[in-house]
Amino acid sequence: MPETAAGRPPRGVVAVAGEALVDIVPAPAPGYWELAPGGSPANVAVGLSRLEVPARMLARLADDLLGRKLREHLAANGVDLSHAVEADEPSSLAIVEIAADGQASYDFRIAGTADWQWTDDELAGALDDGPAGPVVAVHSGSLALTTPPGHEALRELLATAVDTATVSYDPNFRPLLMDGPDEVLPGVHELLGMADVVKVSEEDLAWLHPGRKPGDIVGEWLELGPAVVVVTLGADGVLAGTASGLHSVLPGREIDVVDTVGAGDSFSAAMLAGLHRRGLLGALARDDLYRIDRASLDGVLAEAVTAAAITCSRHGANPPTRAELAATG
Repeated sequence: MPETAAGRPPRGVVAVAGEALVDIVPAPAPGYWELAPGGSPANVAVGLSRLEVPARMLARLADDLLGRKLREHLAANGVDLSHAVEADEPSSLAIVEIAADGQASYDFRIAGTADWQWTDDELAGALDDGPAGPVVAVHSGSLALTTPPGHEALRELLATAVDTATVSYDPNFRPLLMDGPDEVLPGVHELLGMADVVKVSEEDLAWLHPGRKPGDIVGEWLELGPAVVVVTLGADGVLAGTASGLHSVLPGREIDVVDTVGAGDSFSAAMLAGLHRRGLLGALARDDLYRIDRASLDGVLAEAVTAAAITCSRHGANPPTRAELAATG
């Protein structure tokens, strides 16, 4: 087992906060649709657990047929649900369209649904130590951090986590459900000021900063506080920068794309898993994370690119196991 720079074996839990919803996706048989578990944060939690990182899901799961299926899916993948809320509201739905090149686009049915009704009381104790150890990182993003009324409670959770855990942020914008870029940007900057690790897609940056180069934005975002900012470039791979001045560009992997559903979430999960294995998560490892060396950075990014490619090579949000990642890498 790898050890941290201080000789400590890596341990601890990654908590993931946000939506666990149901995707309505085109089935392999033409003309049919199927229901599948989804939601960016839930996908990340499943991806972490499949990569053998203890994952705790902070979600509001409806007590309806779909909510119970979501709970079963998360539990079957080894995700800790001890701090999940049994919600009275119905489950959220995402309708997924797959283009000829495998790219996914989304529509949503979320009015009054369970995922967005967080209260401060429901999150009390959510980051307490558990049987698998302390919470060493908290990951969130996507709709949960922008959809009222519960988004403020989740943002406060991240703010309180700063002193004890690594904070990971993926904006994962959904423009259909958001105000325009000018209105969204201040909130993004607020979250960047809390985050240690940031992953954002090239598509997200093109919406937020049209006409600008991703590399230029990475530099600006690093000045707001993160240790690492990573931009995924789809089939072209990834670029990243660090607070210590490292810059890295890695190519994508050639694959036959089935669809891109959950690919970015698999990337986030593998990136956090790679940092976890290297002992770079948690408040005690923050200085090491901010001084991450090139070999560690490129190793983490290569694993994340591979995990995303595996997910793109099969139907739906189906992240790889650690054995699958090792075999493909």
